Parts: sequence; structure tokens; C-alpha cells
Amino acid sequence: MLADEVRELLAVQPGDTVVDATFGAGGHARLLAADLRKQGRLIAIDRDATVKPYFESVQRDTGVQGRFLRGDFGVVLAQLAENGIEADAILLDLGVSSMQIDRPERGFSYAVDAPLDMRMDPSGPLTAQDVVNEWDERELATIFRRYGEERFARQIAHAIVRRRAERPFERTADLVETIKAAIPAPRRFGDGHPAKRVFQALRIAVNDELEALERALPAALSMLRPGGRIAVISFHSLEDRIAKRFFAGQARGCVCPPDLPVCVCGREPTIRLVTRKAVRPSPQEIAENPRSASARIRVAQKPEEA
Repeated sequence: MLADEVRELLAVQPGDTVVDATFGAGGHARLLAADLRKQGRLIAIDRDATVKPYFESVQRDTGVQGRFLRGDFGVVLAQLAENGIEADAILLDLGVSSMQIDRPERGFSYAVDAPLDMRMDPSGPLTAQDVVNEWDERELATIFRRYGEERFARQIAHAIVRRRAERPFERTADLVETIKAAIPAPRRFGDGHPAKRVFQALRIAVNDELEALERALPAALSMLRPGGRIAVISFHSLEDRIAKRFFAGQARGCVCPPDLPVCVCGREPTIRLVTRKAVRPSPQEIAENPRSASARIRVAQKPEEA
């Protein structure tokens, strides 16, 4: 998604070090690696060990030198920064990958009956089944409201707790039916599938996604060489708000009160905004790939040294 925009805005050059912090099936990485023209390095990060063959395929096809690192990108980027690794371009393509959605057994989709899993790392300790069967009603309502922006969070949480008292949830279809029944009939239609927001909330909670992004952004910025760029692709307002707030804060210089006649804080901007507003997919891309409709990209650049 946003492939042309990623290439144009990151502007990778031969000899650069590129970090794809959310590798997935390697679609973006393949394009960026091609721009390296066998000069430079690709560092790929992903929680899911099953994507490593995709990385090996990118290496074979593009001839790029690189490393695949398994783990939470917030943790791995911090470790790379602590070890003095520098990068010229860093990409964070957030949310669940198409590869994961298209594997029904992973339990990410509300459209296919599957085990309630939703782990991006299949070896992770927490599943969506654990959350819906073990978290109390207040906790469920909180994550549905906070992470899914679900207006019927309280009613859905109550329905889940009542249903699991009869028998535990094991399958996505059982959860979808419970969600539908908890939403007033006139509100079940329009604005997408009625289970969309709850599934989003569960996925975020299971994978600690927003906290990982909060950790990743400062680590990624500290890795950037002067002139380097960082791009964040998000798919819902919660992720985009975090990226927008972080970029805006780092791009701001003086933070002294406006009534002070001179600056006393000495703060200098650490980045400049390459995209003043989030860039969205073209109408043609949305027509060809409806999943891209909610995508948006923000890009910032570390200033060149004086």
C-alpha cells in the first residue's frame, strides 16, 4: 500500500541503510531494496518468524545485503539505537499485514470463522481468546472504547461476560455473533462491519501495538543519520495521532511561553516535516485495493548537519 508514495518520500539512494521495521511479506522492502541497487544494507524487523522466507526471497531477487531481526519493533529499534546502528531511511507500516489477514487460522478477520488468536508473534503469551474469556467487564469495555472507539463498548462487554459464563469463547464467529446481538439493530448497518472496531481493539491489546509505537518513534529518530527520513503508515486515527503528535513535537523549536521577549529554552527542532499533512492513497489504488482506503503516510527528515 502507498508503494509509490513510500519510494518517492523516503528517496532511498544506493549505499543507504534502510530499516523496514514491520517487514511482513516484504512488499515495501522489495521496492526499497531495489532502489539500493546492490549497494547499502536492508535491516528487516518483524515479530513473526514465519516471514523470514520472504526476507530471503527479497535478498535473492535484489542482491541486497541485510539482516532479519525477529521481535517487537519498539524493542528492536531501541536495541539497534543503543548499539550505534545508523539508518538513512526507516519505515513503520503499522497494523496487521495483508499476509496475516489472509491466513484465517491467525484469527484476525471477523469475516472468516477461525480460532480467536490475533497474535502477530505466534509464540506470544496472550491471545484474543485469553482476553475475552479472562478480562473483567470493565477492562473489556475500556479497551473497546479506547482502542476501537466503539460507542457500544459497555453493552458489548456485558454481552461477552454473560455469554462466556455459559461457555468460553473459542472461535471468531462466536464473538462476532455476540457483538452483533449487543448492538441495537438500527446501528448494525453502515460504517462497516459491526465487529470491526472490537476486533481492532482486541488486536491492539493482544499485541501491545500503541505502546510499541510510542517506544519505536524516539528510537527510530535517534538512529537516523543527518538527512535521513522516517515514514509511518497508519490505518486508524489512534496510530496516526501518535505519529502526528510525535512529529509535530520534534519539529517544533522554541517552547517558551509566548509572552517572553526572548527564547530561554534553547530548544531546536530535531526534524522537519516532509509531509505537512498525512498523504492518502490515490483513487486508483483504492479502487484496485479497497484495503488501502484507510491508509495514510507521514514522513519526517532529520536536518542535514551544518
